[in-house]
Amino acid sequence: MAYRRTPSVELRLADNRNRILAAARAMVGEGGWSEAQVSHVAAAAGLATGTVYRYFPSKAHLCVEVLSAVSQREVDVLQAIADGPGTAMERLRGGVTAFVIRAMRNRRLAYALIAEPCEPEIDQARLTYRHAISEQIVRIVRAGQETGDFRANVDPNTAATVIVGGFMEGLIGPLSPLSADFGPALAHDASAVSELAGDIADICCAAIAAAPGQVMKLSQPQNATRRRHA
Repeated sequence: MAYRRTPSVELRLADNRNRILAAARAMVGEGGWSEAQVSHVAAAAGLATGTVYRYFPSKAHLCVEVLSAVSQREVDVLQAIADGPGTAMERLRGGVTAFVIRAMRNRRLAYALIAEPCEPEIDQARLTYRHAISEQIVRIVRAGQETGDFRANVDPNTAATVIVGGFMEGLIGPLSPLSADFGPALAHDASAVSELAGDIADICCAAIAAAPGQVMKLSQPQNATRRRHA
């Protein structure tokens, strides 16, 4: 007869796993991916190092799980905004603003999730969730194109890629450990965070907002220049 785990064993195993992930997340939030050494995580979780390896074969596997759990919450927030009320422009502004404000609540963790150099397995998971975030922006862009809020002469996937790249790139400076003001101070300054979120959202919205007339393609001025010099 095959061994079947009792409910109490299942609860203990789930509790151990949750403790490991919570400890790893806290360490990444304090010092980035390099801080989440398996032995350190085990000590913080109150478990033996070997126990951690029973749940996660390597540090990379553990860090991927941390990234996946945190990133999925951000995807869920953006999905709720994309499905919510308001015009497409309001939802785009709300989505970008929410992402920036949430990132600034834990700057060190957000930097690790967005830009910190890491193992290939972690980077691949990061790209997967960046694509999932882009998919929510694509939905908003398409809705805005249908209502005339956004330019109709751009591909929604390209627009979303540029927008997501823009608000993530705009965060790298404020989040970076190399920044002179890195630390909790800015994250606790609600007005500064709100201003940063507003600036980044304004730029993202301006990039896709419908113009009064037809937007000239970049190739047209170049062709005109060539004709003048012909």
